[in-house]
Amino acid sequence: MSSSGNDFASVVIRWQRDHGRHDLPWQQTRDPYPVWLSEIMLQQTQVGTVKAYYARFLERFPDMDALAAADLDEVLSVWSGLGYYSRARNLHRCAQAVRDRFGGKWPRSPDVLETLPGIGRSTAAAIAAFCFGERVAILDGNVRRVLSRVLGFDSDLSKMANQRALWALAEQLLPVDHLRQTMPAYTQGLMDIGATVCRARGPDCGACPVASVCTARRDGDPHAYPVRSRRLSRSAQSLWLLWAVRADGSVWLERRPTPGVWAGLYCLPVFPSWAAMASVVPTPESAAFECLPVVAHALTHKDLSLHPVRIPMAGGQLTQGDGGEWFSAARWPGLGLPAPIRKILSAAG
Repeated sequence: MSSSGNDFASVVIRWQRDHGRHDLPWQQTRDPYPVWLSEIMLQQTQVGTVKAYYARFLERFPDMDALAAADLDEVLSVWSGLGYYSRARNLHRCAQAVRDRFGGKWPRSPDVLETLPGIGRSTAAAIAAFCFGERVAILDGNVRRVLSRVLGFDSDLSKMANQRALWALAEQLLPVDHLRQTMPAYTQGLMDIGATVCRARGPDCGACPVASVCTARRDGDPHAYPVRSRRLSRSAQSLWLLWAVRADGSVWLERRPTPGVWAGLYCLPVFPSWAAMASVVPTPESAAFECLPVVAHALTHKDLSLHPVRIPMAGGQLTQGDGGEWFSAARWPGLGLPAPIRKILSAAG
């Protein structure tokens, strides 16, 4: 299909102009900062969820300098609830790297962009294509699905060698002329086809602009693509949360270790069992344990059952982890907290 790559690109570009998405808040800009922010937020997260966080994040950190100068706890607080918190930590590190290494000016080369914290090959390509018109292919989940079906690419994408092979094919389909205009439209068009037409479930082949050259449609089995043999299985885990509270409403929170669940965030002390939790509480107050309803929380590949246990304390230190201290009801809402912990504490207010 490489000989017709330019025709393929032209079809995608025309379709994007007439039928693609044009109302996303991060579109209509060549500024790398909002484009980068949207690309990071959209990793593992739906567009509908990202919109509100994107607006809130830009309101607090309107440009690269503001983000680079911010305290990490403040960044995590604004990010709180969006999940995958390593993204927020890498955003902060990346902003500082652009400031310190490049004088606040984004590099346009995808190879250089890929050296920045939290930016992989596809994200680097998206920034380079959208902002600088670089002729480089992205391969996020939606685009991977579209191209696998169109090309009939049936090699196992669990293997990096096969991912590289698909990437090479994707590069053959890129536009060749007027790249400053065509690369953003083509890149957005492939994303839009994957998001709205060539869906993982229920693809609308009748509305697809590239259906006439699609191998999967010709074979009548679009769900056979992409091929990925290795699937991560879900697991389950129960955790006990010690909610120690003083008479003035202050709660004891600790910073979670890195790596691990909720790394770097403030959290109620976490224990693998009731016995482990009870062992850190002063004996005279142990009778005051109040077991609250279990909270179910889903991570990417794990289902958590959280058991909050509330206990009044006069003060003192709980030495479960590093960075622990008492936070007043006025202070803790401004911390970076995991979404379920924020929900538990807010419900008490």
